[in-house]
Amino acid sequence: MPLLPRIERDSAPHPSAAVIWLHGLGADGHDFANLLPELDLRGCAAIHFVFPHAPEMPVTINGGYRMPAWYDILGANLEQRQDRAGIEHSQRAIQALIEHEIARGIAAEHIVLAGFSQGCAMALHTALRLPYRLAGVIGLSGYLPLAESLLQERHSANANTPIFLGHGTHDPVVLPAWGSGTRDALQALGYPVQWHSYPMEHSLHPQEIADLSRFLQQVLPAAQ
Repeated sequence: MPLLPRIERDSAPHPSAAVIWLHGLGADGHDFANLLPELDLRGCAAIHFVFPHAPEMPVTINGGYRMPAWYDILGANLEQRQDRAGIEHSQRAIQALIEHEIARGIAAEHIVLAGFSQGCAMALHTALRLPYRLAGVIGLSGYLPLAESLLQERHSANANTPIFLGHGTHDPVVLPAWGSGTRDALQALGYPVQWHSYPMEHSLHPQEIADLSRFLQQVLPAAQ
């Protein structure tokens, strides 16, 4: 599978860690590449950031309009009538990016998989099925897709991997109940979830950026 087009940035020379950050529906890799200057990475290892661009596809909920998407959205209820084939296709593409970083010399346990909204859904879906341990998972303003199949499909490699979940209390796109439901489902399966809620809609909050910085300092410390 060809690697997804992407933006790549290093926080410092000779990175020994990586963060792969997945954007939301209709956006592209620039969305979170622009966040880098706001993150406090003091105390972190040198990080190679990868911001892939999802392919363009028709999105049913938007009248079939073509836009960057990790999978099709078939209706307003994101937890019903899910695009399993599309989700699994993107899972393979994202796993290829992770394995590209491993082949470049960055150990899997020094890689964080992150995502916002639809990118959050893909980060959670992909990470929990990987056969090797990651450093951490970040899920922002998203939900757990294909939750009913996770128990059968999950791999034990990331059973103890720290998971950062952040969600807006006024989110009209991915409802707060879906975010807290994701938290509850993952905790019920024993995953170590760090839950954060913020007074915002479907966006990022300054406190969230500070909390993300602390999480990266925790899971990608300089002394590795």
